[in-house]
Amino acid sequence: MNTADAFKNLEQLDEEQLPVAKHKLHDWTHFAGLYAAEHVAATEFVIGATFVALGAKTMDILLGLLIGNILAVLSWTLITSPIAVDTRLSLYTYLNKIAGDSMTKLYNWANVIIFSVISAAMITVSSTAVRFAFNIPAQLNWYPTNLWFIFIVLCVGIVVVSIAIYGFNAVSDFSGVCAPWLFVMFTSGAMVLLPALSLDVLDKTLPSGWSDFINLGNQSIWTGVDSNGDPGIGLIEVIGFAWAANTITHFGLIDMALLRFAKKKIYGLATSTGMMFGHYVAWIAAGIMGAGAAVILGKSIVALDPGDVAYYALGWSGFVIVIVAGWTTAITNLYRAGLAAQAIFINNSRKKTTLIVGLVTMGIACFPFVFSQILPLLTYAGLLVVPVGAIVFAEHQIFPRIGFTRYWSSYRQLSFSFPAVASWGAGLLFGFGLNAFDIMPFFYLFIPTWIFTIFVYTFLASRYGAKKSYPEEVKNEKLQQEQIEKFQEHKASQEPQKKKDVSILSKLLKVIAIISLGITLALAINVLFGSLTEISYLENRETFYTYAFVCTLVYFITAYWNLQRGKSKN
Repeated sequence: MNTADAFKNLEQLDEEQLPVAKHKLHDWTHFAGLYAAEHVAATEFVIGATFVALGAKTMDILLGLLIGNILAVLSWTLITSPIAVDTRLSLYTYLNKIAGDSMTKLYNWANVIIFSVISAAMITVSSTAVRFAFNIPAQLNWYPTNLWFIFIVLCVGIVVVSIAIYGFNAVSDFSGVCAPWLFVMFTSGAMVLLPALSLDVLDKTLPSGWSDFINLGNQSIWTGVDSNGDPGIGLIEVIGFAWAANTITHFGLIDMALLRFAKKKIYGLATSTGMMFGHYVAWIAAGIMGAGAAVILGKSIVALDPGDVAYYALGWSGFVIVIVAGWTTAITNLYRAGLAAQAIFINNSRKKTTLIVGLVTMGIACFPFVFSQILPLLTYAGLLVVPVGAIVFAEHQIFPRIGFTRYWSSYRQLSFSFPAVASWGAGLLFGFGLNAFDIMPFFYLFIPTWIFTIFVYTFLASRYGAKKSYPEEVKNEKLQQEQIEKFQEHKASQEPQKKKDVSILSKLLKVIAIISLGITLALAINVLFGSLTEISYLENRETFYTYAFVCTLVYFITAYWNLQRGKSKN
């Protein structure tokens, strides 16, 4: 086939089905912003309350979350990122090369459902803030009981779908704008409500030192006693929870869809913005905010929804943080769901499939049960996809090292890979079997399940052709990759060169945005350290509520304006 014919054939394929072109790769800062925004989400309010309800102790939270989130960062860096950068493919496209159409479609359907429901839950969480602002009753049943709540969900959903259909760059841009503000607001919220807790427990506005803070935490936040009055979870469980919370994306390799755009494998470390600043800081901050709001309202922390907590921590900015934090996670997950759907309906564009999936997601979001069941969903979804991640890991990383042939199933032109399907099924039986017999803490089930599936798939693949050599097919694969690179270089040469915006106005907008965040943080610090009495605390808190909201408006106006100016240059 000559070059012209090859280019014509490649032109007919959707861009998402090809490896990411070199000129579309991103620096580490893109992923730092993306993961920061996705993992500082509205669910952090829920998870922060969950640790309280599960009865964790203060030191177990501080140390366990640190260790668990470090393990999660290493999982992305050592497992997900290398495969994503090597192949430049999403998991959905790559899986088709090693497992055939049948398993790929089945798996993609599972992912469409999983990520649609997660995205729907985030839309519902965002809607709780709007619901609170307009005095609409809390939705406590599995079905909606208020037409205005449904209207709010649909309005919030429209924003999520509108951004997600424009692809990775739109998701990254939106996340990049939101991430710095989310960091500041979660941190500020904890500082604003810590004095309320301290007044209630220690009868003073500020703990005197570290031992005072630990005492405060043990008495009013992470007490070591669960919601039923029984001894709570310990350090091992906290570590496992933090590590397993994103199993679906690192061990399950779903985040190949995002990290395939990374210039280097080491950019997997950029996930630390989401884990260390996001999950670690945000979960601790959410626990403090939830306990503080509970003291102010005279309710149990588990009886509050995100809108309640955010309002008493941040005032009107609290409504914004719940909405934005829900959006950032919903958009990323809807993008993933659209990719999975496009891999099923290959004759349709990703935009079209994302739009259709998005409309269904908006319908699901109207039912509050998806929000209340988000934690079990994340845990079971992780165990569901980990065996598939193990199959891909074995094929890509282990097979070349033991003399097996990568892509052997594709070279044999198998539309159905028995080793892959059987290994997935065996992995599910193994993992959920361990859970049924309660052999080990549920949070760690993904580890033996992953290892078990690797051994099963390697054994079965060896019996079905992976040990054979396919020199002609390997040669053709290499030639095809070379044609794709030439095609992408040709496309890149036709695209306009990007110009860096160095204008004075853009620099000024960036400075104003940073200053607005600095003022917000300074106001929160003043509430924490400048409130010597209860009266001064209440005055400082009101001042924070007012001016933090003004700074929020200034930040988003200037940050978004600066983003659009940068785009207009190109």
